[in-house]
Amino acid sequence: MKALLLAAGLGTRLRPLTDHRPKALVEVGGLPLLEIAVRRLKYFGFRELVVNIHHFGEQVIDFLARHQNFGLNIALSDERDLLLDTGGAIRKARLLLGETDPFLVYNVDVVTSLDLPAMIEWHRQSGGLATLAVRRRPTSRYFLFDPTGRLQGWRNKRSGEERWCAPAGNPGEVLEWAFSGIHVLDPAIFDLLPEQAVFSIVDAYLMLGREHRILAYPHDHDDWVDCGKPDSLAAAAALLPNLKLANRL
Repeated sequence: MKALLLAAGLGTRLRPLTDHRPKALVEVGGLPLLEIAVRRLKYFGFRELVVNIHHFGEQVIDFLARHQNFGLNIALSDERDLLLDTGGAIRKARLLLGETDPFLVYNVDVVTSLDLPAMIEWHRQSGGLATLAVRRRPTSRYFLFDPTGRLQGWRNKRSGEERWCAPAGNPGEVLEWAFSGIHVLDPAIFDLLPEQAVFSIVDAYLMLGREHRILAYPHDHDDWVDCGKPDSLAAAAALLPNLKLANRL
């Protein structure tokens, strides 16, 4: 299985740390986020990765070259001319990811103890189009799933906005789950994604959820930190001593 590592973000919430470097190279406990993610994926047996780049993309290229790609086959999906958002990034990486096996999509700013092979196996058994790692945690935006774990909609608690997969709207009982930035996708999704270059995968999931099974994978028992803000970096660093990472080479 291949993995797409989303590393192209502007990192605006991490300023001033990202004023002169990409979010992917912000350090947690002395290690860049990109290195933590790559070595975590390597530990779980991934040997082929795709990394998308945009903001200070040359620094990411140089970093990977200096570390000999950590002994992996790493291809770059170059978005330096235009940042494509999460959905556009997945669509652009189609040829690099291939169309024969499911693939993992992993946000570079996530530090977690999530057992990726267990999630991947669950996805294979479920037969869903996509499986989303989710948690019960305080946030402003939630995916909404029915009791069976199938995506039904999305809610912004701050603004009150709600969006539903079904045209009829709220289907009844729904569970609020916060997205963890990790998902497993079936390659069949490529032919179903919007044609435009720039779009959010959230929008695509809400559209596709009308006819396809977009499923929740709860993992509340795992440690998980979103390193999107400076005050979260210390919490992420505290996880590192117990996080299993592969050797650099």
